[in-house]
Amino acid sequence: MRTRIPQGPCPTNGRLAGFTLAEVVISIAIVAIVFGAVITSYIQNALRTEWSGYSLAAQAQAVQSLEQAKAAVWDVQQTPVMNQITNIPTVIPAVLDLPTSGTNFVYVTNYVTITNVSITSIAPVVSVYMVKVDTVWPFTWNGVSKLYTNTIACYYAPE
Repeated sequence: MRTRIPQGPCPTNGRLAGFTLAEVVISIAIVAIVFGAVITSYIQNALRTEWSGYSLAAQAQAVQSLEQAKAAVWDVQQTPVMNQITNIPTVIPAVLDLPTSGTNFVYVTNYVTITNVSITSIAPVVSVYMVKVDTVWPFTWNGVSKLYTNTIACYYAPE
């Protein structure tokens, strides 16, 4: 701790007093740009994370519709032939499995396409079903709502 005041002239040179106004303004501008970039990147990261959550939930909806086809009975050795795959609804409205609060549900639509494919290159001729599910879901990015589609397909043979 100092108890004595130094004797002698105090420096009066303006250059030793601190920063100039131009230096202060430029440093504040640099800090503002860096701070704005950090905030913008954080917001973009949050939007991309939300989009990924929507996409994964839509993929789960598509897999759920494929599992309905997998669980359906298609037995050609039974009399009469049992075929429940063709009874699957072709348009299935659903709600994405996301955390919700109040009324912020996200509605999606599953479009199921069932196609009978006959493989004639081998004997005997084999018939399989191709089940394709298109899940259409909305996402709002920067105030613009766009529709995205997740598609999944699988082949099913008779039991």
